[in-house]
Amino acid sequence: MAQQPTVTLPPGRDNLKKPPVVSIGFLGWIRTNLFSTWYNTLFTLLGVYILYLVFPPLFQWAILDAVWSGEDRTVCEWYDEDKVKYRAGACWLMVKVYFNFFTYGFYPDELQWRINLAFIILAISFSLMFIPNFKKKHYVGIFLFVFYPFIAFFLLSGNESLGLEYVSTHKWGGLFLTFLLGSIGIVFALPLGIILALGRRSKLPVVRLLSVIFIEFWRGIPLITVLFFAAVMFPLFVPQGVEIDNLLRCIVGLTLFGGAYMAEVVRGGLQALPKGQYEAAQAVGLGYWKMMALIIMPQALRIVIPGIVNTFIGLFKDTTLVFIISLMDLLLTVFTTNSNPDWMGFPFEGYIYAALVYFIICFSLSRYSLRVENKLMVAKQG
Repeated sequence: MAQQPTVTLPPGRDNLKKPPVVSIGFLGWIRTNLFSTWYNTLFTLLGVYILYLVFPPLFQWAILDAVWSGEDRTVCEWYDEDKVKYRAGACWLMVKVYFNFFTYGFYPDELQWRINLAFIILAISFSLMFIPNFKKKHYVGIFLFVFYPFIAFFLLSGNESLGLEYVSTHKWGGLFLTFLLGSIGIVFALPLGIILALGRRSKLPVVRLLSVIFIEFWRGIPLITVLFFAAVMFPLFVPQGVEIDNLLRCIVGLTLFGGAYMAEVVRGGLQALPKGQYEAAQAVGLGYWKMMALIIMPQALRIVIPGIVNTFIGLFKDTTLVFIISLMDLLLTVFTTNSNPDWMGFPFEGYIYAALVYFIICFSLSRYSLRVENKLMVAKQG
């Protein structure tokens, strides 16, 4: 058997330092982010203690002791020997009973397939837009922005000539109405904000002044005032006999309000671009509109993606204020069920359901914006 060679360390190598602590993987992340210093360790232990106090009873109430099925509220309550009424855990049965009302409001049950069909068409169209190698995206975009609004309008409101029963907008409600208000406000607020941002930076004094007045006016008043004005005061300014639907007035108010805030976000992106981009575009002979459409605006919008999405999320959550003018959004449907004598005493379940719905939608928007940022290499890597 061959003898193993002897390895002799050079002078001083016997005093080598210990290998560094592992700083990768799950343990490395914990050490770096939670226990890096004594005060981080203190806050971490305090946070764990708070979770210990809050999470077990919450989990017990929301999951272990919760009621998921039954016929009425009696399954969510019980009586002790002294006939004192006690509640079990969360009564999710209430959400199950009113799920259809939370989703569609007073829209007739037999016609709800029209809402489902409109959203299925929208979901399929958006799915095609997100397929990387799909080569017909421009046709899908034309369909979404030109044809789909008319299709959705006739499906939701109905048309006697097409054999669709008419449904008044007063019966629209629930999550369906919330999503409708938020999506329409978002879609129209962005182009309005771009136009106002360009107008505020215009060299034409009249255009710049009008844009500044518009932006500062709508940013200077609360949204609830805008909604009251749209619902109560606006009919006073139209000719007698002309009636404008309350839902349409609300959509216009949301769009103008969101467009004013979006204009400042876009203006920030325009100001962030170096002057050389403008000079380079002018040097190759591009006119103002081509320069903005092909060179300046794509870069400006890419820079302010976080601000744009933040405005979208804020506008979507602001749709909860429409219940002030009696539009039956998701929040108002929950409030209405809590006022029902058959289900009084269960105030938390409906609001928790509404909060989860808003969180899922807003969180999905934020995660998608982060994906877009990473794709466009805008987000800074930590």
